[in-house]
Amino acid sequence: MSAMASDICADFLVEAREILDQLGEQMVVLEHDPRDRECLNAVFRGFHTIKGGAGFLDFVPMVEVCHAAEDRLDAARSGKVPLDAIAFDGAQQALDLLGDMLQAVSAGHSLDPAPHALIASLRAGMGNPGTHVHKPVAAAAAEAAIAQFAAGGDAIDDLEFEALLDSLQAAANPPPAPVPEPAKPAAVDNGKASKASQVPAPAHHDADATVRVDVRRLDAMVNLVGELVLARNRLKTIRPRLRDDDLDRAVAALDVATSRLQSAVMTARMQPVGRVFARFPKLARDVARQLKKNVELEVIGADTELDRNLVEALADPLVHLVRNAIDHGIEMPDARRRAGKPELGRVRLSAQQEGDHVNIEVRDDGAGIDPEKIRRSAVEKGLITGEASARLSPEECLQLIFLAGFSTRDEVSDLSGRGVGMDVVQSKIRELSGQVQIHSTVGEGSRFCIRVPLTLAILPTLLVEIEGDVYALPLVRVVEVLTHEPASALSIDGQPMLDLRQAPIPLLGLREWLGMAPASLPLVTGVVLQSGEQRYCLAVDRVRGREEVVIKALPPTLRGLPGYAGASLVGDGRMALILDVDALLRTGLRECAEASRGSSSTRTSR
Repeated sequence: MSAMASDICADFLVEAREILDQLGEQMVVLEHDPRDRECLNAVFRGFHTIKGGAGFLDFVPMVEVCHAAEDRLDAARSGKVPLDAIAFDGAQQALDLLGDMLQAVSAGHSLDPAPHALIASLRAGMGNPGTHVHKPVAAAAAEAAIAQFAAGGDAIDDLEFEALLDSLQAAANPPPAPVPEPAKPAAVDNGKASKASQVPAPAHHDADATVRVDVRRLDAMVNLVGELVLARNRLKTIRPRLRDDDLDRAVAALDVATSRLQSAVMTARMQPVGRVFARFPKLARDVARQLKKNVELEVIGADTELDRNLVEALADPLVHLVRNAIDHGIEMPDARRRAGKPELGRVRLSAQQEGDHVNIEVRDDGAGIDPEKIRRSAVEKGLITGEASARLSPEECLQLIFLAGFSTRDEVSDLSGRGVGMDVVQSKIRELSGQVQIHSTVGEGSRFCIRVPLTLAILPTLLVEIEGDVYALPLVRVVEVLTHEPASALSIDGQPMLDLRQAPIPLLGLREWLGMAPASLPLVTGVVLQSGEQRYCLAVDRVRGREEVVIKALPPTLRGLPGYAGASLVGDGRMALILDVDALLRTGLRECAEASRGSSSTRTSR
């Protein structure tokens, strides 16, 4: 394959994947309302566009699958054969197969022939199917077109490429005559839910208005901006010592320009979460059919934007949460009837930006999670002792589902019950410097709330010091900063506690956690941190203040140690270790418990 053809193939793969994501959502909407003419036309155009690109590049099995789906949809458009359950199942299977084919092409593998059973299923009951695109003609036309542009030394822009596809398709498969559109009832759109039927066909933008940039170049720009931020912070630290008005003005101007450049580069990397959300209507439909449940998925806030790396990393955790909402959360239709609920269960996937973070929520109106059942299951599986479980509040019991190996399923299925999933979700979200929380009411449903930063490249932090060493705490986890007298600390089962407005919270000393002797100070500075549903106070020597830091990999000697999430350079040139708030609490409580048991055994032996 020539370099030009290779570039065209790469563009085709990108566009085809985007179209497949849209088709998955559009097919679910069309299945709910087969009379939705606009959605039917959108689905037809999607298959038609993929078929055109596949024919241009001579991917014959892909052309055959798209052509069969196109014929079946065209029969519905003309009113000859309305869409039925067999047609929808066949179209969904075609989408799955096309996804596998795109993956094979991307990996450089040859395509297997299109399954005859699927082609026959799509054309069943149609009588006289449409004429198939003749492979040698399409292949010859493509080769001639590539040779023509290559000989002329011209590049093919988006408009020329699309025009060429249209001309090839017009010759091979003329469009059907227009059919009068049936009258549709008036619909009310609340402006919140994303409706696939309202997704327009891919628009043709002015070729001069956009440019495709290699992701590696964007990553390099982000790294350079990160270095610039570090240099800016260094200058801002030095400036007060020099006391020069001209320097002050220059640093202030640099500060403004750096912030604007940082924002511009980050914006270039932002993508709507809809790129991930688009796959979930089809996923929900397939899972619900497999479980014989009636489920409707509502998508809200698909246009909310995140760093592209975060968008891709969120895909797997959200798949787990949506599948679990349908499998564990939504009841069977007869159970919902007995509970006085409608048979149709509802799952809502939503995203909303709040400051420099994005909140993503998966909510269902199912049976909810019983904390007592979670408590019993965790004890039976040996994940927690009965004594420890008895001290947990109902909210804390819900957090036990994130333990590795936890499951409440009595039977193992293809979807769940293998003791994996939710611990993976929490680990992945923590890797993204985020957190996940659970809210559930028995009989009413559950909410899983994910909170992640807009970007992973630059992190707003609160800097603290211990004997001159600097540590960074993710600012999103900081609740407040306070001071207290050491004598005011309480002790419950050997764990130091701080009475914060009549709400006792664990008190951990960063000095003690680091293995250092406690400081003799009349007042102790503490940072109240949020870890899941629990808050705790971390005692430090002093707080330096807020600073944006560039996240770097940990030094080799610290990799794998609990409690550390990364490293960075701060304004005065020193390295600061970024602390893992969740691991700090987990290891700190464990050390206190072990120390308490050791003291108890010592007292007993005496």
